[in-house]
Amino acid sequence: MTRIHIHVPDELAATQLKYNGEAGRAFITALPARAADFLDRWNLRVDGPSMHGVTALVLPVRRPDDTPAVLKLQLMDTESEGEPTALRLWNGDHAVHLLDHEPTTGTMLLERLDHTRMLSHHPDAHEATLIIADLLTHLTALPAPPGIRRLGDIAARMLDRAPHALPRIPDPEARTLLKDCEAALREVAPDPGDRLLHWDLHDENVLAATRAPWLAIDPKPLAGDPAFDLWPALNNRFDPADIRWRFDALTEALSLDRERARAWTLARVLQNALWNIKDGDPLEETDLEIVRRLRG
Repeated sequence: MTRIHIHVPDELAATQLKYNGEAGRAFITALPARAADFLDRWNLRVDGPSMHGVTALVLPVRRPDDTPAVLKLQLMDTESEGEPTALRLWNGDHAVHLLDHEPTTGTMLLERLDHTRMLSHHPDAHEATLIIADLLTHLTALPAPPGIRRLGDIAARMLDRAPHALPRIPDPEARTLLKDCEAALREVAPDPGDRLLHWDLHDENVLAATRAPWLAIDPKPLAGDPAFDLWPALNNRFDPADIRWRFDALTEALSLDRERARAWTLARVLQNALWNIKDGDPLEETDLEIVRRLRG
């Protein structure tokens, strides 16, 4: 087995413990050995310092033919388990290429993009929104394959939880705004859609590449209405005065019905709020402002 020191960032250990408890602690403890195993298994050599997101350790590596790649090691959960399926279906079209995958652990070997050039660094927020719109237009054009988690199931669970959770919100205005989100979701939930969604296409999940200007990474795929994918682009570099412009640009680029798009965006805010209520965290003021700006 490869003998190499694998640095596991403290921030990754902290988020794994926060969100996944003992399973997260066990994942972090096993990471160095798991990384060494896959470096040997796929005949890779480390080619730079380790990187991380909220849930995964990413190692820049080189393949035997010297091709640059990244090794992504993550704890499998319901959000990430469909990632290799989606990447394989997109096959590099507006998304990072999947080079290899081990299904038991969810470990992936991915095309290496330029992590120093995130879309979040783009100086023009409007142009960045249009770039996300273009990516979403292509990514959501395909029907979701069997086995991908379904927006219809997520919507049903939200509607089951909301009547019990929302009365716990102490602020009456916030409670009213989120009840509006619940009502909007009830209108569209019977027709949840069947497209393959990225779900998490914020501007730090878009990287520059040599073969294309911008490519999507790190999907948390589900089958549903493309309008459920708009919220991250409204929340990026949050600007209350820009919400309407971004919403209009996204719905036009994706040829979405505005009312359905508004309803699914409010549903996404409801999803965030239900998580916050469950965890005992305060509601996001940015989300409440999105509701104020879109419901009028």
